[in-house]
Amino acid sequence: MLQTVATDVHSLTVSFEVGGLLDLGGRMTVIRLPDGGLWVHSPVRCTQEARAAVDALGPVRFLVAPNLMHHLQLGDWARAYPEAKVVAPAGLKLKRPDLRIDRELGDAPDAAWAGVIDQALVRGMPQVDEFLFFHRPSGTVLVTDLAFNIHRTGSWTTRVYLKLCGAWGRLRPTLVTRHAVKDRAQVRASLPPALAWDTRRVVVCHGDVLETGAKEALRDALERL
Repeated sequence: MLQTVATDVHSLTVSFEVGGLLDLGGRMTVIRLPDGGLWVHSPVRCTQEARAAVDALGPVRFLVAPNLMHHLQLGDWARAYPEAKVVAPAGLKLKRPDLRIDRELGDAPDAAWAGVIDQALVRGMPQVDEFLFFHRPSGTVLVTDLAFNIHRTGSWTTRVYLKLCGAWGRLRPTLVTRHAVKDRAQVRASLPPALAWDTRRVVVCHGDVLETGAKEALRDALERL
């Protein structure tokens, strides 16, 4: 079930619908840290099959909610892996007081993954508070909701919506994402660290992995926020 994206980077793609109208798909990314432990980004539904695929890679050390929106499945994974640390933006504690959160994401990466994973909070979008992540050894950037990269769908409503957004078949933010921007100056001030990364591919939660022209496409997408 897990696909290898790069050395120590694996992803699991699942179906995900919004309101019965939009078929956006979803993706969980699993990074193996140097000590062999697993860092799980945006967990999807915690099925027996998903757990078996993850367990085959190694022990789960961290379960990461990358923004204030991707938390729906986190509780099930936290219960399944009680020894794993649940990591999330600070604001998620207010939104999900029922959820166990062990560590809050900050400007600097946690010491446990600082050697291989960088992170950057995109400010100015308080309803989202998304962290971008960069796996340095593979040049992989993880994007959650700030941009989609959907090239195919069986849903005509999804296709029409993304075309209206200018986001069909390319890495782009959607209208909903751009509407979430409350302070454009803060957003722009947040981008330089991520734009400086040596990006070789972009792994999105919604759409296809981008392998060609990734650095330029990421810059173009983020600057459209």
